[in-house]
Amino acid sequence: MTDVDFDVVIVGAGLSGIGAACHLQRQCPGKSYAVLEAREAIGGTWDLFRYPGIRSDSDMHTLGYKFKPWRGGKSLADGPSIKRYVEEAAQEYGVIPNIKFGHKVTAADWSSVDACWDVIAETNAGDSLRFRARHILMCAGYYDYTDPYQPHFPGQESFAGELIHPQQWPESLDYAGKKVVVIGSGATAVTLIPAMAEKVESIVMLQRSPTYIASRPARDAFANFLRKVLPDSWAYAFTRWKNVMWQNWFYKMTRTQPAKMKERLLKQVRKELGPEYDVDKHFTPSYNPWDQRLCLVPDNDLFEAIRSGKASVVTDEIKELTVDGIALISGEKLEADIVISATGLSMVSLGKARFSVDGEPVDFADTWTYRGAMYSDVPNLMSTFGYINASWTLRADIIAEFFCRMIQHMDDSGTEIVTPRLRPEDADMKPHLWIEGFPSGYMQRGLGQYPKQGDREPWTNPQIYLQEKKHFLTGPLEDGVLQYEQAAKAETGAVSAAA
Repeated sequence: MTDVDFDVVIVGAGLSGIGAACHLQRQCPGKSYAVLEAREAIGGTWDLFRYPGIRSDSDMHTLGYKFKPWRGGKSLADGPSIKRYVEEAAQEYGVIPNIKFGHKVTAADWSSVDACWDVIAETNAGDSLRFRARHILMCAGYYDYTDPYQPHFPGQESFAGELIHPQQWPESLDYAGKKVVVIGSGATAVTLIPAMAEKVESIVMLQRSPTYIASRPARDAFANFLRKVLPDSWAYAFTRWKNVMWQNWFYKMTRTQPAKMKERLLKQVRKELGPEYDVDKHFTPSYNPWDQRLCLVPDNDLFEAIRSGKASVVTDEIKELTVDGIALISGEKLEADIVISATGLSMVSLGKARFSVDGEPVDFADTWTYRGAMYSDVPNLMSTFGYINASWTLRADIIAEFFCRMIQHMDDSGTEIVTPRLRPEDADMKPHLWIEGFPSGYMQRGLGQYPKQGDREPWTNPQIYLQEKKHFLTGPLEDGVLQYEQAAKAETGAVSAAA
């Protein structure tokens, strides 16, 4: 068996990667590991995005880590507060010395002979470094950090103002007293509108079609009360459980009683905007709630901005950009000094790194997903992808715990290699999309990069926390699909790991 630099390489020092490192420190203290991070700071998404009002649309009692109570007064927290929380976790659990900043993973090759991964990372100085690791845990997120989704608008070259994508927000942008149009109606747009409304002359949310929008208090009164009478860890656990159950109930109701939940959501919007506002046109989507991600706004801030007269919503399609604004298909024109293209993300798989097994490139679209965390016939590789219908970290936590359980089991059984492999009875599996029933634009553009989902366990990706929690935390590690092998077999060439 070949010596390795690390037992584990974790890719990414964002919310998922730092959480995974903390779990590893806590549950597998004897394992050596490195966190390879392309940026020069901790935080991932919460370090990258700098646009006004950047915040989470998930409550911090479920977006936070299982092991670290959220002590902030606001449950719907701003980006800088979330970044500090992640940094605190890294500091408290001794993760920071293990992070290698400015190391972008570009490739990884599995060697069956050596029973390890060769991980190639490019540094910001232009050097190419190799790290040998027994396992890789990918926590690089699901979207392209360098190239957001930016459609070309007819006539955009003639626009005399500034055209900006929120992912590439210029720190020097002065929007005070300006006319602003935000293209899009997703989470970024509904965050930008109220955050910018006070300073601008006017701001318009231009949408091709509406999104479901719900408001919740920024402060969780239940959580803040419990913190006064209980230890932080207890108060956090109770609040986390309460919010998980609420999220589960709400999502289940949108699946079983969509018409009822639709009316509930629209009733709230009508209450906020009044009987004269055209809610049917501007806030009533053509699909059912949670067919696409629902947008959450704190303390009705979007509706307050609209009521103030500074913000407005226009539902129309773009004909072209002009010198001083946007011409719409309807014939209307929107004047603009600044156009913000909140048009979404570009999805990527595994951080855009190239993977190979014994020199053969892996096309992950040709693999089957093992519980949405591993890939058929690819050894010692796990990846984190959170929930699209609940808080991301709920799933990141249980995947990290599953990873720790797995490597502990391998130590106990004296094995070095674990590979999900199809059973004979899986030969007739019908393929399904890796995530089904979620037709958001960025998902539809990017799902082709991801593995297939089967029609039976464990080749499924159900995205249901209460169901997956049981499998990941207490389910059998010897299930007939996960194949464990000793490194000695790899040395004699007996291990075959085909992509």
